[in-house]
This record gives sequence, structure tokens and C-alpha cells, in this order.
Amino acid sequence: MMSKNAEKAISETPVLIVGGGPVGMALAADLGWRGIPCRLVEQTDGSITQPKMDLVGVRTMEVCRRWGIASWVENSPYPRDYPQSYIYCTSLNGFELQREPFYSKREEARPHQSPQKRERCPQDMFDPILRRFVRTFPEVQVDFETRLEHFHEDAEGVTTTLVNTRTGEREVVRSRYLAGCDGSSSTVRGILGIKMSGNPVLTYTTNAILECPNFESLHRMGRAYRFIFIGPEGTYATIVAINGRDRWRLSVVGNEQQREYSEDEIRAVAHRAMGFPFDFKILSIMPWVRRELIADSYGTDRVFLVGDSAHLLSPTGGFGMNTGIQEAVDLAWKIEGALQGWGGPALLASYEMERRPVAIRNVTEASRNLKNMLNPRKELPPKEVFEDGAAGDRARAIYGGRYAEMMRREWFTIGIHLGYVYENSPIVVPDGTLPPPDEVSTYSQTARPGSRAPHVWINHDRTESTLDLFGRGFTLLQIGPRPPNVDGFRRQAAARGLPLTVVPLNFPGAADAYQTRLALVRPDGHVAWRGDYEPEDLRKILDCVCGWGGEANAVAREAISA
Repeated sequence: MMSKNAEKAISETPVLIVGGGPVGMALAADLGWRGIPCRLVEQTDGSITQPKMDLVGVRTMEVCRRWGIASWVENSPYPRDYPQSYIYCTSLNGFELQREPFYSKREEARPHQSPQKRERCPQDMFDPILRRFVRTFPEVQVDFETRLEHFHEDAEGVTTTLVNTRTGEREVVRSRYLAGCDGSSSTVRGILGIKMSGNPVLTYTTNAILECPNFESLHRMGRAYRFIFIGPEGTYATIVAINGRDRWRLSVVGNEQQREYSEDEIRAVAHRAMGFPFDFKILSIMPWVRRELIADSYGTDRVFLVGDSAHLLSPTGGFGMNTGIQEAVDLAWKIEGALQGWGGPALLASYEMERRPVAIRNVTEASRNLKNMLNPRKELPPKEVFEDGAAGDRARAIYGGRYAEMMRREWFTIGIHLGYVYENSPIVVPDGTLPPPDEVSTYSQTARPGSRAPHVWINHDRTESTLDLFGRGFTLLQIGPRPPNVDGFRRQAAARGLPLTVVPLNFPGAADAYQTRLALVRPDGHVAWRGDYEPEDLRKILDCVCGWGGEANAVAREAISA
């Protein structure tokens, strides 16, 4: 009989994913969707007592659309008729300083740049959707209550020791690649010895989940997604509608000083926010730290950091999970290329080169949003804000207007979610055009190489998008009524075993959006190359975008600089 700590025979999987949160599940989902076998292990049982995210950004929704599960997110238990407004006030029964009205998710229009829109789907609703999707793939094995103990990387793969947290039984797994999606205290990052740089403490914050079915009947501010509370000392707390019914998340903002809040103190803050004592149940209390950190490296040749293991940021803006899912999608197709043999050594190496600058950008923007929210601590509200009368009304109008203007940068972020560009990527062939401005609240579509390929409706009832053409392999768009011959692309792709689909695209708006007659789009939906004719150096172009060398990239950059 096997002893409790005995090791079983070595099992094998092409990809081992450590961490079963939304980012790890997204990586498993994209690999499974591509038919790539993988195994995901998660040390907990997967239950969620404190949803850490609730915004599924527009780019993540585009990924869900590609997977065929966008409707699952849209039809999550979160009520689609619940208004998404933001209200700034002294208390729920005190003075309103300003509000930012937003439609419910049912009423909100899609942005013209996308076939999708952002959705409100808290983690305790979103994670089960991803798990349900992952379970549709026989290629994916998911094991909860399984902890990573150690791993060793060699030239051919990774040998990992896992431990069943219930039985103590050990197992050795051999994989070609390992992905650390194991969060802020990443064991994978720790074993690799990779440090994180930045600010380890922005604020010590405490979240409490409150249960109160009659919450909305107790105040006069009306229904809203988020309430931000400002006192004489500045912003002191927020309350968010977790499920639009009876659960609410109270966040005591805190500062750089670490401290713990008792249940009595949490109740006192909740009573202050309401304006008087009221009855509610505290379901959980979770202290946490807002950080501004980026991993110094995203991994090694065969071990990769993804999501919170690679970057830690304030949730102000809702960028964290969405950044991680973009990383998972970027990594998945590159692993596929490496496993299938059409991807060269520069393909996986490009993961860090492409994604780390985006993470730095998003982490920086999240910290800026936090500073905006806490700005009243440096510019405290005048005492008249908290007083009745005409003087108080004037003070509230002025102060509330300034505060609302600062906060709009956080609420309108389509540029962050869609406008990131893989500048200087070794697997992107530049075309000499200037980079677009890096905007936050606005976004202008571009097919400039390295950018997300533009969305254009390709049928008259606006149900099919160019984005629906991209995914499992490369897509070569032939744009316009008389597109050039692409037989060379077909021959080269077939010789390499490169998955390539050629799609004629002669629909209004396509030529304006792409600005060229040919566009080669990567499996992640980003433009790798564009031009008006099949290039004479086609072999170099495909070598570059598949990671077999950046000669085409270097030649293009040299020509541009000249």
C-alpha cells in the first residue's frame, strides 16, 4: 500500500498551469480551444468568498466572443437592469457631492470600435463560467486542492512535484512548459527567484462583504453600482453593489499604515457611510494591500509568469484580471506554435517583450486612478461641504465638480483596454507609420502592425465582425474589390505547417480601417504585417512573425530609420 507521502509514477502533459483563478482558467481555456492538452492545478477548492474583480473589460469580452461564451457572461446572475452609476457623497443619507450616471448593462450601447461592450460579472459569477467552458475540452485536466511544491527546468522541459492538500500524496509531472498563474504570492515566481520592482504598499485596505436585502430602502441616493464616501479627512470608504440585490462590498480605503479592523470597527464605518446605524450581516472580512509592482522578468525559456504573478496593481480601473487574460491569450498561441513546430525560438521569447510594457502601462494608470480618488487627502474639502445652506450648496457644487472630473479618467478607459500596441516586438514587421497616441478615454482603431486588428461589421445586420475571422491560426485579409494574388503566402504556409486562412474582405469600411490591401493577422487578433502586395521577401516576413528570426523586422526598421 502506498504511504501517505509516496510519489506516484511520473505523469506527462504538454503544459502545466499553476493557479485556477480567472487567468489560469483563461489560459487553460485558450489552449483547450486550440486542441492543446494541458493540466491546471489549484491549491484551493475553488470557492470564492471575496470576489476580487467584477469588470469584464471589452477586450476580454472580445476573447469570450471568440470562444463562443460571450452570451454566458452577458446572462450571468448579475442583473442587467441594474444602473451602473457612481455617486460621491458624505453619506448615503447625507450630502451628495456629484454623480456620474451610467446606464444599466442592458441599456448601455456597444462602442463603435467593438462588437462587444464591457460587462459587470463579479468573480464568483465569472470564474464558474470559465470553469464550465474549460470542462467542455477533454484535452484539459483540472485538479483542485493540488499544490505546487517544487519544479526543476531543464533543456527539454519542466519536472514538477505536486501535493494533494487533502491526502498529502505527492505526484511528479513532466511538462514541456509551465505557466505560473498563481497570484500575488506566486510560488512559481519565488522558485525562479524573480523579484518585483515598484511600490510594495500604496494603501492597506480592508474589504468586508455585507449582506443586507433592504439596503437600498435605507437611503435616498438611489440605485448605483458604486458609492464613494468623502469626509473631512478625504475619501474614507466605498460601497459596491456586488450582485445588485443583497450583497455589498464595503472597502475601508486605509493608508500606508498597516492595521486590522475588527467587526465592530467595520460596523462603525458602515454606519457612518449610511448616516445612521442599521442591521446587516458581515459575511467576510479581508485585509489586503494595494501595490504597484512589476516582475523584473516574465520567466525563463519554459516557465512563464502570467497575471498577478507578473504584476500587482490597484484595482482602480479594473485592469488587473483583464491584463492577465490578455497575457494568457498572448501566451497560448505561442505555446501552440512551439509545440506544433512552426514557431521558432523567438516566438515564446516575445511573450515578455510584448506583454511586460503593457503591464507597466496598466499598473501606472491604475496607480494614477488611485491618486485621483485619494486626492482630497491633499486637497481636503472645505468645512462648508458638510454644512446646510446656500454656502454649503456652492461648496459642494465646486468640490464635487472637481472630484467628478478627476474620476472620469477611471470610468472611461477604452483606450487602455483596446489601444495597447506591441511596439518593437521581434515578431511584428513595422511598416514605417507613426505610432498612434496612447490614449486612456478614447481609442482610434488602426491596423498598424502590433495593434489589435480593427473591428468592422462584415454583414448588413451587424452580427458578424472582422474579429470573428481571427483566432486559431493566422488570417490573411485580402481587402477591397481587386485584391492582389497571395499564392506565395499559401505555399509558404503549407510548407511550414503554418495554420493560415485567406479571407477576401470587400465590405464597406474595411479599406478605411486597414489602409492596405493585405493584412496578416496573428492568432491573438493583432496585426503582424500589412502591405499592398505580396512581398518579395515573403520568406523573411514569415520567419519573423513565426519567431524564426527578426531579419525582416530588422530590415524594415533599418529602412524606416533611413
